[in-house]
Amino acid sequence: MLLDLPPMTADRFAAIEDGVAALLRTRNDVIVTQGEALLPLEAAVKGAAHPGSTALNVVTGPYGQTFGGWLRDAGAEVVDLVVPYDAAAGAEQVAAALNSHPEIDFVSLVHSEAATGNTNPVAEIAEVVRQHGALLMLDAVASVAAEPLPTDEWGVDLCVIGGQKAMGGPAGVSAVSVSERAWQRIAANPAAPRRSYLSLLDWKERWTDAGRTQLPHAPAQLEMLALEECLAAIEAETLDAVIARHRAAAAATRAGALALGTLAPYVRRPEHAAPVATTLRTPEGVDAAALAAELRRHAPQLPVQAGGGPLAATMLRLNHYGPAATPETVIAALELLAQATGAPAAAAVAAATGAWEQAISS
Repeated sequence: MLLDLPPMTADRFAAIEDGVAALLRTRNDVIVTQGEALLPLEAAVKGAAHPGSTALNVVTGPYGQTFGGWLRDAGAEVVDLVVPYDAAAGAEQVAAALNSHPEIDFVSLVHSEAATGNTNPVAEIAEVVRQHGALLMLDAVASVAAEPLPTDEWGVDLCVIGGQKAMGGPAGVSAVSVSERAWQRIAANPAAPRRSYLSLLDWKERWTDAGRTQLPHAPAQLEMLALEECLAAIEAETLDAVIARHRAAAAATRAGALALGTLAPYVRRPEHAAPVATTLRTPEGVDAAALAAELRRHAPQLPVQAGGGPLAATMLRLNHYGPAATPETVIAALELLAQATGAPAAAAVAAATGAWEQAISS
């Protein structure tokens, strides 16, 4: 019975944290937070940003917009680097912004934007940020387990993940890795949250620095166990295989959509396309929200939705992360798209199958 479980011990909680650290390839402190990933994202921003600091906020989708609001709320001066949502940010763009504003000491970046279907070249951008000397916060909620994420090698100071996308786990717990530089920055910030659910310092002092022997709060028991299970599943499949499966799903979906000929990829260049979701432009006169509703009417389990906000009428999003990163899911989506748009399905299925096989074998 789920209601008769023994209490979560500090040792087990710490072991789950260690599993997350191994996934992120980091020796930095990892704090598993008891809530959806917006919790550690806001905690990281509010802890590291403060009046007198200047932040570069790279905006390649809606989450970047959210970070800009939090940074301003924290009193930071914000330089927004807004990139078209159908492309990725480039290291040269980040370098130009840093050169134009040498006072920048904090950079916020999203790795993969599931909402827009693009992904950013973190390794190259992180190198530019490191040379500048700024702190780097990375939203890796969608990218973890779908793309390589060598946190320490890249020099990411605050790396936030969630379990609900490529990891195939729960949405109710999340995590953040914190470098020593980031801890120093947060500790020196008089405006950093304290005695608050947003306080990373409280967790550090009461849990990490105290030897991880007594939990400071009642843990989200079921979500923690689910996170433990999905870490074990990734280990059993191997992280490389999970990443390859997501890349294959993206390649197959894109190839199949191109073969249909009725919808164009929203992200124009394949190297800018995220492995967790493929976004498509609907043709003129076809409402994406109505098309998504029609597809779900035939297959309620299909991971498809319209774009958010102003993109709702023109963008269709096919999610292929976690358990949906399979050839069966991709082919089912393409067959329904063919049926809904009047396109022949055979060519799309053949293209998707070939792209999957090529991606898996490469």
